[in-house]
Amino acid sequence: MSALATTTTQPQKRRVPLWDNARWVAITLVVIGHAILKLIGEADVAYTLYLFIYTFHVPVFVAVSGYFAKSGPPDARQMHRLITDLLLPYLIFETIWTSVRWLLSGNFVLDRLIPDYSTASWTLWFLLALLVWRIALPYLVLLRYPLIISIIVSVGAGYLPNIDGTFTLARTLALLPFFVFGWKLRQWLLTETWLHLRTGLIWRWRAGALAVFAGLYVVIAFTIDGLRALKVRRFLLYDESYGAFDYSLWWAGGIRLTVMVLAFALIVAFLMLIPRRSTWFTDFGAATMYIYLLHTFFLYPLRESGLLDGPQPGWVLPAMIVLSVAIAIVLSLPVARRVTRPLVEPRARWLFRPSAATPTGTIVLPYRDRK
Repeated sequence: MSALATTTTQPQKRRVPLWDNARWVAITLVVIGHAILKLIGEADVAYTLYLFIYTFHVPVFVAVSGYFAKSGPPDARQMHRLITDLLLPYLIFETIWTSVRWLLSGNFVLDRLIPDYSTASWTLWFLLALLVWRIALPYLVLLRYPLIISIIVSVGAGYLPNIDGTFTLARTLALLPFFVFGWKLRQWLLTETWLHLRTGLIWRWRAGALAVFAGLYVVIAFTIDGLRALKVRRFLLYDESYGAFDYSLWWAGGIRLTVMVLAFALIVAFLMLIPRRSTWFTDFGAATMYIYLLHTFFLYPLRESGLLDGPQPGWVLPAMIVLSVAIAIVLSLPVARRVTRPLVEPRARWLFRPSAATPTGTIVLPYRDRK
């Protein structure tokens, strides 16, 4: 299971409402962040909200994926799911986005119709990154200090100009610590501790978490001009080297480290504010893959049509927030999932051999069929 939770016909363990709630709130924040992007250049209030959300929402999403990641040797079912849950959806949606851009460009050149799978379109980077993180985790946790090592890798990768968006390598390395941090939260028995905490203590911790977020928003709001000048947004995207946005000095890694440590604290604070019991949106937590892959088709016309370019009336920002929540709800509904399941959750049974193979490639027959 991951932050991109999906439905399945396989038997599952009882779902914990806390994590389904966290998934849905996190993916809704992703939609809001994408929806208000066009507004941040003209309005400080939109830019403040954007920076506030991006300080923690992607780290939360990655950490929740890491929490449910398997750190042991993968079995056949896990390897199948890497292909059906991540690789195939990436290939399908990258092909769709290539076709959409080809049709809308009006330049019907055959070369433009050939997808460039080495460069992920818009949000598809997460599928490739998650694929790599899941494969790498069993090896990484063999080391003594996996979280510290992942932080060193993340900070160090920012100094290398040849690490860029090709196969989302920059983001994969930069966000790796959050995936490992999520896995560590499970080792630290976070869920068990939090779910069994007395109600009085719960509300004290939540008050502290709320104060942290309120303080963060106030600081961003009052320093927004300075944050623009410092290009903090570029650090929060984790998608390029420091030199790519004129931070080639030795201390640039310190800014990434500071932002990362802040995000670790915000991940924990975020989880404290999430309801522990079932809510009206708990069941939606099983549909985050659908929201993640499909919400961009709703936002793309607004993004490319020019409707949100230039200064906007004050009501546009809250309207985009409401629209984002509505999109997240609609894409969580059973009918939306049923219609789009072949694209989002391709089973591809035809792709897999019916029996496992040995390392030499020979088929391993069931014991009853051996002579």
